[in-house]
Amino acid sequence: MTTSTHPFFEPPDRTPPQACPAAATGRTSLHGAEFAADPDAVYAELRRYGPAAAVELAPGVNATLVTSYHAALKVLRSTQTFVKDARHWRAMARGEVRIDNQVAPMMAYRPNCSYADGTEHVRLRAALTDSFDRIDLHELQHYVEAGADLLIDRFAPTGRADLLADYAKQLPLLVFRKLFGIPTGLGERMTAAMAAIFDGNHAKQALDELTSTWIDLLAHKRRHPGADITSWVIAHPARLTEQETISNLNFVLGASTQPQQNLIANALMLLLTDDRFAGDLTGGSLPVEDSLDEVLWTTYTPMANYAVHYPLHDVSLDGVLLREGEPVVVSFAAANTDPALPRGRHSGNRAHLAWSAGPHGCPARGIARLIATVAIERLLDRLPDLELAVPAQNLSWRPGPFHRALNALPVRFPSIALRN
Repeated sequence: MTTSTHPFFEPPDRTPPQACPAAATGRTSLHGAEFAADPDAVYAELRRYGPAAAVELAPGVNATLVTSYHAALKVLRSTQTFVKDARHWRAMARGEVRIDNQVAPMMAYRPNCSYADGTEHVRLRAALTDSFDRIDLHELQHYVEAGADLLIDRFAPTGRADLLADYAKQLPLLVFRKLFGIPTGLGERMTAAMAAIFDGNHAKQALDELTSTWIDLLAHKRRHPGADITSWVIAHPARLTEQETISNLNFVLGASTQPQQNLIANALMLLLTDDRFAGDLTGGSLPVEDSLDEVLWTTYTPMANYAVHYPLHDVSLDGVLLREGEPVVVSFAAANTDPALPRGRHSGNRAHLAWSAGPHGCPARGIARLIATVAIERLLDRLPDLELAVPAQNLSWRPGPFHRALNALPVRFPSIALRN
């Protein structure tokens, strides 16, 4: 057995540490209502076992969750020890985890840049980053503002809204359809399927529906290319295959809709419930950038646990044994709230791991932040007297191991007549 020569790592101990929860009390579940209700308590418990601990992502899907900020950086940056290619996932290769498992669509291998390493990762990622670079950010800002106004006009006269269903969910869809040149019907099919995948609901059927929709869109774009990301990726010199094109665009869809809506909704929730921000809001200041930094630094971060890696051999990560081929999931939420980090306001501090780090860091973080900033600023500009319509403690969260997502964000405000 080969051991790591990377300076981050030590030769592995062949027996699990005595404190390991897998050896003592079983794996901690990340897929139930208890975890969704209070992830901070779960992360605190897991930290008792060291920088990483045994968890269950779904029934029968075991993994190790990294909760330490510095250990997370080691995993994310150590490409010679940890790979993203899910074909190294031993339990799936052996048939112990079926492809129709509820978390398989978020973990099983796909031919896209998220699951590739080395030169293949560079090739696949270039098709996306080069296309993102062609986006006119000023035009994007104007489109987000127009989309925000369209949505706000729908509920402004009523004096009530669910800012998740009526706004945070809808706006990224409008922006995504514009950037990718997606006709309305196809866009609705895509986003409904992606929501089902994130929630783990009928995941196999949802993935099949998503693939079918992409096939229809690519056929449409080959007949009618435009100034959009889909057309640019199809024509990119990397010459992606049909399957690679679908898989890479699918990856972007996942990052452009569910996490984006959660970033907007969670930041709005913070502005409405946290006294540090609510006081500024009442005073007429719009601390949007502060609220986004706070969300990205805390357990409200939209993708709480992801960046699945696979050790190429048994390795010790700061004293915790990681087995070859067992999924290692980075908890961005737990790492960012690691008690070993300095505490305090996070305004302007962008060293969080919410966008991941290393070669697989989010390629569109600037675009995502711009969309969220404009969305929140436009809403607060139009409806400055927003307040929660329910007690903050009554807000609830969708279950699932990967995201941090509200079920609803009901608000009330003085009704406003539509503009002429």
